[in-house]
Amino acid sequence: MPTTYDPKEAERKWYEYWLKGEYFKAGQRKDAETYTIVIPPPNVTGMLHIGHALDCTLQDIMIRTKRMQGYDTLWLPGSDHAGIATQTRVEQKLREEGITRYDLGREKFLEKVWEWKEHYADSIHQQWAKMGFSLDYSRERFTLDEGLSKAVREVFVRLYEKGLIYRGNYIINWDPAARTALSDIEVEHKEVQGHLYHLKYTVKDSDEFIVVATTRPETMLGDSAVAVHPEDDRYQHLIGKVLVLPFVGREIPIIGDEYVDKDFGSGAVKITPAHDPNDFEVGKRHDLPQILVMDITGTMNDKAGPYEGLDRFECRKQIVADMKESGVLVKIEDHVHQVGHSERSGAIVEPYLSTQWFVKMKPLAEQAIAAQNSKTGANFVPERFEKSYLQWIENVRDWCISRQLWWGHRIPAWYNDETGEIFVSHSEAEASVRAGGGTIRQDEDVLDTWFSSALWPFSTLGWPDETEDLSRFYPTSLLVTGYDIIPFWVSRMIFTALEFTDQIPFKDVLIHGLVRAEDGQKMSKSLGNGVDPQEVIEKYGADAMRFMLSTGSTAGQDMRFRWEKVEQARNFANKIWNASRFVLMNLTGFTVKDIDLSGQLGTADRWILHRLNETVRDVTRLIDTYEFGETGRLLTSFIWDDLCDWYIEFSKLSLYGTDAEAKKKTQSVLAYVLDQTQRLIHPFMPFISEEIWQHLPHEGETITLAAWPLYNADWEAADAVQEMNLLMDVIRTVRNIRAEVNVPMSKKIELLIKPANEEALVILQRNEEYIRRFSNTSLLEISLTLVNPDKAMTGILTGAELYLPLAGLIDISQELARLEKELQSLRGEVERIEKKLGNEGFVAKAPAKVIDEEKAKLADYADKRDKVIARLAELRG
Repeated sequence: MPTTYDPKEAERKWYEYWLKGEYFKAGQRKDAETYTIVIPPPNVTGMLHIGHALDCTLQDIMIRTKRMQGYDTLWLPGSDHAGIATQTRVEQKLREEGITRYDLGREKFLEKVWEWKEHYADSIHQQWAKMGFSLDYSRERFTLDEGLSKAVREVFVRLYEKGLIYRGNYIINWDPAARTALSDIEVEHKEVQGHLYHLKYTVKDSDEFIVVATTRPETMLGDSAVAVHPEDDRYQHLIGKVLVLPFVGREIPIIGDEYVDKDFGSGAVKITPAHDPNDFEVGKRHDLPQILVMDITGTMNDKAGPYEGLDRFECRKQIVADMKESGVLVKIEDHVHQVGHSERSGAIVEPYLSTQWFVKMKPLAEQAIAAQNSKTGANFVPERFEKSYLQWIENVRDWCISRQLWWGHRIPAWYNDETGEIFVSHSEAEASVRAGGGTIRQDEDVLDTWFSSALWPFSTLGWPDETEDLSRFYPTSLLVTGYDIIPFWVSRMIFTALEFTDQIPFKDVLIHGLVRAEDGQKMSKSLGNGVDPQEVIEKYGADAMRFMLSTGSTAGQDMRFRWEKVEQARNFANKIWNASRFVLMNLTGFTVKDIDLSGQLGTADRWILHRLNETVRDVTRLIDTYEFGETGRLLTSFIWDDLCDWYIEFSKLSLYGTDAEAKKKTQSVLAYVLDQTQRLIHPFMPFISEEIWQHLPHEGETITLAAWPLYNADWEAADAVQEMNLLMDVIRTVRNIRAEVNVPMSKKIELLIKPANEEALVILQRNEEYIRRFSNTSLLEISLTLVNPDKAMTGILTGAELYLPLAGLIDISQELARLEKELQSLRGEVERIEKKLGNEGFVAKAPAKVIDEEKAKLADYADKRDKVIARLAELRG
């Protein structure tokens, strides 16, 4: 093995090796239980960001773990066409070239978008490879591929035939920049400092008037009525009368409707059915005309009278000026309110009357709610996100699914303009037959991107055909996604899966948070605070990035990206590499057949196997419950502290000693423990673990398919743990005392140890060689009858007292100060536990085992306190 680990070389070499060996390919373990994840498909709008890296790393950890546990695993890759987002990016690029999509026409424009898709799909592939994701590329899908398009058409036709898809004229969210409808959840509501304009509408042939208020005075040009509450005494005499709409001179009625809150404002509300969803409903009840005063670009149209041709916001300025001059404007108040913005283009959304296609959501939502309430629904992790899911789906409105775009699934509806008939069909040929051969044209609109994404868990496996993959790998095992798309995507996948497969599409839904900038801000291009995964990999390697992201996050919580955390992960990888190099240098000629863990093992050997066993048990449990942060802590503690800092150091005595049998046992333990350690770390750090494992004595082609470590009851050794804990305490205390008085480890010292009892005496005497080696003693005395020496540094342990006679090297006053500080700490611990045990509530509720543990701690701390008091008395003479 090279002196230093080269991430770039390992990443290139092993990913090619894995792909060539088809180790990621599902379906090769026919008799095994399946484990399936379908990747949340990234948009083909650009490169993957650090949030994608987190999301997919968590998935890869689960897939690699389950593959090693013997499952037939499928991690299905794919990407999303991302209708509005991708079309917007391509149109932006065309504008830079001085042309529009209309200059090209639909077919030529779509050719440009497909070119864009191919470029970024290739980039995404390269990034997946760089990050080491074990995806089954043989099953890769794209939301606009033929198979998924077939599924989309099938779902549309079935929902339409069932009466759950309809076409209607309704108020929708309109994006004037992208010139398309948006669903409710594609609108971001932002708090905006605006104004409330109070307007005076005069009753025809009268001096009376009504004052109404609006935040959008330009929409008054489309008013069809003014509404008051039918029981409002102020206005009852005016109901049925007519107002004259300023500037356009149109006459509009005063109507009575219980929608109006008579105690709010003036108690009178302007009704603009074509530009407000609530007004639309009022207008339907009163059969009011629906007057659109803008076109699809947000420009005032011919219904706007003298303001025709003005942009909506220019119109607002002009109409406010005119109202001031004419006396229509009563007053203007500052007003902070929520304004909808397009999630994709950023434009202010316009409530807009339009003919669109909708999904009737209530029946679909009821199925999903029933499944969740009957405990047969998805298991959300953390559990609190189940409430977010249910809250959205319980209050869901009909879903506007048509988009005025060219990039996407064309709506499978054909029109006969002569007869007015609509033919919703699987194909144009089928529609033509149904139309009797008459002239038909297909709907120009495409479907909302989320319509196809909602089918992702089953359409990617071949539905509506009854494929082998669908029957074997569906429903899937796990969905990993961010909390921000629970309503966009998670909810929709659940209700469509229930409708078309009668099954919840995934067993578990693991929700993670956002990766934020170091200062906690959301990463964005405008702020320039985003982090490119490629940059992280280039600097520190993929394994370091993966380990930092996965173990630094808590389910459902946002995390902050910190470069020093990546550096720490890189340092951990280097620690593993250096330790492995030491082990391998001492395994020359050692084969997998030479590994023999039977017979008599030393205390350190039994201890490290015990600690490995505990780590295997706990890491397996934690991964299964998606507690990756705690998993990382345990792996780091075991590898860095137990294996590297202690066992490998202890192993040097037998490796460099003259006892050949002891050396072979140590080699066996080292080879076995290092092998098992690489398997545990592999899902998190696939590249370095494969590189090390390939140098170890092993069987098999790749660690990717190596068996996951299993808990082994034979390795439990509580006595070895007790023995090692005492040894480590002794060595650690000696090193700490040396550090306090600046005595280097290279300088030999005298060490006197007074065991607390016969058991401790036996342990310490049996391990004298370790104590001498790691304390570097010129004299070591271990005795129950030891007379405490004067002028010595002191260490009070559980099981022993240590004395380092360092006359001439220490300052007695410093030692007294140190012991006083230690005494203060011990007294605090004694007082804390006495207070705890004196609490009647704690004693009444706590299990007997917990109370016994607290009593044992109290006795231990009290014993140490008394010994420190005695030592202080001795030093003071």
